[in-house]
Amino acid sequence: MTGPTLSPEQRAVFERIETTSDNIFVTGRAGTGKSTLLNHLAEQTSKQLVISAPTGVAALNVGGQTIHSLFQLPIGVIADAEIDQSRELIKLLSTIDTLVIDEVSMVNADLLDAIDRSLRQARNRRDEAFGGVQLVLFGDPYQLAPVPGEGDERAYFEDHYRSMWFFDARVWNETDLTIYELNTIHRQHEDDFKRMLTAVRHGQVTAEIAERLNEVGARPAPSDGAITLATTNSTVTRINSTELGRLPGRVLTARAEINGEFGGRAYPADENLELKVGARVMFLRNDTGNDAGQRWVNGSVGTVVKIATTVHVELDGERHEVRPTVWEKFKYSYSPLTKALRRDVVAEFTQFPLRLAWAVTIHKSQGKTYDRAIVDLGQRSFAPGQTYVALSRISDLDGLHLTRPLRPSDIIVDENVVRFMSRVTAIPAIEA
Repeated sequence: MTGPTLSPEQRAVFERIETTSDNIFVTGRAGTGKSTLLNHLAEQTSKQLVISAPTGVAALNVGGQTIHSLFQLPIGVIADAEIDQSRELIKLLSTIDTLVIDEVSMVNADLLDAIDRSLRQARNRRDEAFGGVQLVLFGDPYQLAPVPGEGDERAYFEDHYRSMWFFDARVWNETDLTIYELNTIHRQHEDDFKRMLTAVRHGQVTAEIAERLNEVGARPAPSDGAITLATTNSTVTRINSTELGRLPGRVLTARAEINGEFGGRAYPADENLELKVGARVMFLRNDTGNDAGQRWVNGSVGTVVKIATTVHVELDGERHEVRPTVWEKFKYSYSPLTKALRRDVVAEFTQFPLRLAWAVTIHKSQGKTYDRAIVDLGQRSFAPGQTYVALSRISDLDGLHLTRPLRPSDIIVDENVVRFMSRVTAIPAIEA
């Protein structure tokens, strides 16, 4: 399967990953194609490569395995606790050339140091950072932050680390991390809007930019077609339930089919999807099953027009039949026969790739693109990067609607991120 063509800067970073053993962090503003590059790397690399992510849903989205499952690590602060490793795990970790971690900004410093220690121990190369494995990290610390634990965990980090962030792990005292920032934005095309979003990302919003965003956002919200991006699950549930209840007819429920060792409840779609004709829905995966071309992408919003054994959704004036799709959960293992890594399917989640879409949390809007959206920051934005994530989902400034004016307190940037991102390396030029 041929994926999207890489831009010159994406291709340059791919070549650097592929032809060196450098530890590399690939970052960039929303919509610069980090996921496209990661998918290309997974399909085209010549290395023994393993993909991981900090959460179950993030791992499913990139066809990888969660960090804790891959390394068989306990949940919570690991600190200097002994790391038990089975013979199978040792063989697996000894075979890796390159470890990819997606959404690395959610990985805390202690976990990254545990990964380092696990690789040194398994590969019996205790004097080499990560046991000689190349690390390739993807993410944007301006968008997602590590989740702080309870009081004791917070106290531990305050005593042992400069910050909780992955880039303040102790292992970086022994090895380098090169930061490449993708700069070509594929989501937005208006230069003025790109400039405003960059200012929000860096916490450098001028009075002029704030006035322009608030002026545009103050227009009456459209009564149809615009999704609400909200800060809390409770707001999203209330909006979706209210709007679904307003539609005539009875609710029909599609129950997911779950097979294998899925574990927990980190499902990529609703276990019980409630729909009615007329419901506004968002697609949760790109369409890959149509020879005529891609009919929808992850984040497309449409309206349910018929429910039978399949769901018919009208999107941009066209009607499409949507069938259940399968999300596969993978697990890596070592094959003594081939002396290589195997990636096996250990569980499957089958459900229509749809979610009610009158509203969605800002967190779950990550990676999505909308022509227009209503941004509801509630009483206040309470997390670094939250306002930036919400605004940067929208492809055009004209598609922005705000439930209230933006305030300076809504633009939160972590000073540790500013410190780290000052070390960005220029992307190497490559021959055309």
